[in-house]
Amino acid sequence: MGERDGRDEVAVDFWFDPVCPYTWLTFRWMREVEKVRPVRVRWRLMSLEVLNEGREVNPEDPDGEWGEYLWYPVRLCAAVEREYGPGVLGRFYTALGTRLHVRGEWDAYAGALADTGLPAELAEAVGSTAYDGAIRASHAEAMALVGEDVGTPVIAVPGPGGGRTGLFGPVVSPAPRGEEAGRLWDGVLRLASVPGFFELRRARTGGPDFG
Repeated sequence: MGERDGRDEVAVDFWFDPVCPYTWLTFRWMREVEKVRPVRVRWRLMSLEVLNEGREVNPEDPDGEWGEYLWYPVRLCAAVEREYGPGVLGRFYTALGTRLHVRGEWDAYAGALADTGLPAELAEAVGSTAYDGAIRASHAEAMALVGEDVGTPVIAVPGPGGGRTGLFGPVVSPAPRGEEAGRLWDGVLRLASVPGFFELRRARTGGPDFG
């Protein structure tokens, strides 16, 4: 598989919770893939808060300590998606993730909306439960594809027999760029094409590298 060379476009669903720094890196990788491979990505939402409901969370894991705060960024993303669609959601996540993860601005909602040219009043969604049902439904769709013993992100790509295969990850730090991003994508597609493939993993060393 080479760079954009006339091959059929691949439809990809990409589920994310915006609070996760490794998900942000996978998102940056997927944005690079869009430049060098014929893919069409639909940005979707999942929730670490929903994922961890009823679980005993590792006390050393900050994702398990924030409680209600975990809802705020994903609710705002859900408001953007409902009002403006998945394409604008991708643009908004670019702005929000840059502020949250690269700059460390954890009160970044108004700024990210302004960066994307969206109305400031959308920020009211962070404290509203109006979008929680849609988030849960989207999250459930991801889990139905990949199973419960995963985190964020989840991607769905073409699988064996014309169906869709759901995969957790890839978790990669820093995010590959250019043709390196494309080669990783080619590998993901090849793994997804293997019937019965479940897991390939090694332990992470160090924290996320945002470059």
